[in-house]
Amino acid sequence: MELGLIRSLMDREFYEEHRGARCPNRLFSKDVRKIKEVIDNAMTKYDRTVTPDEIEALFMSNNPSMTTAQKGAYSSLFRNIKKEQKLGSDIAKEVLSKLFQQIIGEDIANLGFDYVNGSKSSLEPLRALLEQYGDDFTPSMNIQWDDISIETLLAKNDLEARWTFNIPSLTRKVEGINAGHLVEIGARPNTGKTSFHASLIAGPGGFAEQGAKCIVLCNEEGYHRVGARYLTAGTGMNLHQVKENPSYAQEMYSKIRDNIRIKDSTMYDMNWVESAVKSSKPDIVVLDMGDKFATYQGFARADEALKACAIHARQIAKQYECAVLYMSQLSAEAEGKIVLNQSMMEGSRTGKAAEADLMILIAKNPQVEGQDEEDAQRHLNVVKNKLSGWHGSVHCELDYRLARYTA
Repeated sequence: MELGLIRSLMDREFYEEHRGARCPNRLFSKDVRKIKEVIDNAMTKYDRTVTPDEIEALFMSNNPSMTTAQKGAYSSLFRNIKKEQKLGSDIAKEVLSKLFQQIIGEDIANLGFDYVNGSKSSLEPLRALLEQYGDDFTPSMNIQWDDISIETLLAKNDLEARWTFNIPSLTRKVEGINAGHLVEIGARPNTGKTSFHASLIAGPGGFAEQGAKCIVLCNEEGYHRVGARYLTAGTGMNLHQVKENPSYAQEMYSKIRDNIRIKDSTMYDMNWVESAVKSSKPDIVVLDMGDKFATYQGFARADEALKACAIHARQIAKQYECAVLYMSQLSAEAEGKIVLNQSMMEGSRTGKAAEADLMILIAKNPQVEGQDEEDAQRHLNVVKNKLSGWHGSVHCELDYRLARYTA
């Protein structure tokens, strides 16, 4: 590495940029340091780029008293330098910067040792060192600033949703979603979370019918049970009707089947999810359940792990230009309530919510004593909405047999 740097320092432009205190001789080993001193003298005297042959000639002429063995050792060293390719300017700068930081770090560590053993009491030497070299620990960057022209901003901001919701009462308030959006959907158990995303994707006018390529990664229910909901939502037939008339069911199902992929993802984490998205290139990703993809190792608290999981989901949405539907449980606080809020998200009251572009919490009417059948009415609480800004509740009905939400 140091021989490559020595080769780079023979370039006049690179040398001028890093001369003096930014490239002290003590960066180099003893023998290479002597060659560096010759380069310093040559640059001062000749003010141009020099070659390894020229530096070798100057070195030998400046040291006539060397023994035969010493001359042989330095000749070998120069042969190695000549074999080195000059480092690219950006690489040479980075290597030089790292080496420089290391020696300054050693100086700081030595001062620290002096303070510990009592040989120094004043902080002035440390302050002076940091003041002198502080800027050298802040990397300079060639930043490619983002385009904020009118044309680009209009194109990048979502004036119209690419994928619209197929629930009219919801569409009037939110319209739909686009690539890069993280949508968090929460509900208590047995409220209809899986039916909700099945209806949005496979139901009439759903995302699949609109042409979206959708992948559903399920780690709570088996893929066959999730798939059955997609089948009934897509065909408008319950499973008994599908069994009685499979040819008609196939005709209806084939309209959307190619746009839907389902995978049982039990025991996988968000790194696996990212790999699946990267290879599949979907438009819409469903994580059911999102929290169960979290990795808890390395986190002091469960809410920190869940927040990290939601952050990763959002990063996936942005990096791979897809919309992510992140299904989540609500805490017992939401049981029996129609009006819900963000703090009812299970396990992470604020961490997960902070990452969402849109948050929809699903509620159902409380069970009435003596009621034989569960009330089909569902209340979609839009509690966070960075897309259209509207907050409130819209009402619809769930046909549980068909996994369809209707106005």
